[in-house]
Parts: sequence; C-alpha cells; structure tokens
Amino acid sequence: MTNSIIEYADMSLEERIKDLKERIVASLKEVYDPEIPVNIYDLGLIYTVDINDEYFVDVAMTLTAPGCPVADSFPGIVENAVRGVVGVSDAKVELTFDPPWTMELMSEEARLELGMM
Repeated sequence: MTNSIIEYADMSLEERIKDLKERIVASLKEVYDPEIPVNIYDLGLIYTVDINDEYFVDVAMTLTAPGCPVADSFPGIVENAVRGVVGVSDAKVELTFDPPWTMELMSEEARLELGMM
C-alpha cells in the first residue's frame, strides 16, 4: 500500500486525473441499465466525464428514451457510483437528451453481448 501512495504522490495532476477517470469508468461499468442487461458505460449512456483539478466530477448522460421509467432516480444512482470512487471530492450528473441516444453509441462489447454483431 505504501508504494501506491508514493507512486500517486509522484504523479502529475494530469496523471492523477487520468487515473481517477479510469477508476470512475470502472465504477460506471458496474451500473446496469434496468431494462437492458448491459452496463451504462458500454451502452453509450455516458456522454462525458469531466474532472477539475479539485477532483469534482461532472457527468453528462442520457437514457435510452426520454420516457424511461427511471428518469427521475437513475441520475442519482450514477452520481452515487461516481461519489463512491476514492479520490472524488464530489459529483454532479446532468441528464440530457441532446443528442438523443441511438444504438450506434453502444460499444462493440455491448453489441456482442446483445447479439447484435
């Protein structure tokens, strides 16, 4: 554990933010769409993950449809997943439908998982 603390201390701010973003993405890949058995990151629901130099994370995401039954609660679930990543000072999730989600936003892995390839 001591070695990882020293390594992190030796990292530049840019390297720390890159490392934090990788861990946030890993956390987002643990959150699944309630109707489609694919994580929200590979499904293409996460548009941006921006981190400032105080480790505040701003996430822009969408849903598969504006009338999605979890539209009110799902951003909070995502926000909690991001806040749970060690190193995140706080997080805000913004729900947007511009641009609207399409199947083209899904990763190759998600398409394979759903039998679309």
